[in-house]
Amino acid sequence: MKIAVLGAGAWGTALAMQISQKHRVTLWARNAGHVSGMRKARSNPLYLGDFPFNNQLVVEDNLREAIHDAELILSVVPTSGFRAILKEIKSFNHKAPVIWANKGLEAGTAKLPHEVALEELGDPKKTGQHWGALSGPSFAAELVRSLPTALTLAATDEAFTQSLASIMHGNNLRVYTSQDVIGVSVGGALKNVIAIAAGISDGMGFGNNARAALITRGLAEITRFGMSLGGQKDTFMGLTGAGDLILTCTGDYSRNREVGLRLAKGQTIDEVLKGLGHVAEGVYTAKEVVNRAKVLHVSMPITYEVNQVLSFGKSPQEAVIDLLGREQKSEIH
Repeated sequence: MKIAVLGAGAWGTALAMQISQKHRVTLWARNAGHVSGMRKARSNPLYLGDFPFNNQLVVEDNLREAIHDAELILSVVPTSGFRAILKEIKSFNHKAPVIWANKGLEAGTAKLPHEVALEELGDPKKTGQHWGALSGPSFAAELVRSLPTALTLAATDEAFTQSLASIMHGNNLRVYTSQDVIGVSVGGALKNVIAIAAGISDGMGFGNNARAALITRGLAEITRFGMSLGGQKDTFMGLTGAGDLILTCTGDYSRNREVGLRLAKGQTIDEVLKGLGHVAEGVYTAKEVVNRAKVLHVSMPITYEVNQVLSFGKSPQEAVIDLLGREQKSEIH
């Protein structure tokens, strides 16, 4: 089977290397210089060190060539470029299934990836072109070292989901299935915002108790938001909800947690992003979540305060004080 992986960042590369153990894979990147470097090194030194590509993995900077004859397209481009990549795929009249692994909300529209896919590719029940989301607690640096990893694949068609999961499942990667595309998309997007809050808390030395409280109350926010859009409650207790949230809020590889740590040390958001070197989706997601939560009438105090820090220059210290100063209430609300 030939699979095209679009996006040669750390996670896209790690997935391409994992899948190429059993299938032919073309890894696409838009930057010709980046592709040239990967071809020469037979690795991705820019984002993933010197872990070697095997012979079933090739790299390409021409999108039409990359997806030619592909039986599956796996998009791992940042959320900001997701709609554009779907438009390009559609312009080639390519009908292969599309799975995405990006996590976030589209800037300006506050739409989740599944909503963008519905607009650009159409309803799979009408077009016959299936699409879905691959998500879960996962760091590229661990997957590429063949450490055990579990993900969830969600698509609207159960038979398609099962067959596709079996393609990816194996060796150190375990793939579970779901039909809750909404819940999986929400969990993957919003956990990045809560991770920034966790990083701020850790950076200010508030300890394990505070981090645990943030994770728990953050999960409550994510669940409320997701269920208001039609997500299933059980999904938020699983890999793509609690699992991904815990990892991103505690793991040393977490870029979003790192954003919070640096903000707590007094860096501005511009300084943080300049020094990070990688995309931290939570920075761009927070504003969109707050805007959409207003429309949905969903209470999200942690997300609100993170956005105040990111978008309006509020100090992390002030944000924490305002969170702690909220009125007493029942935990279930």
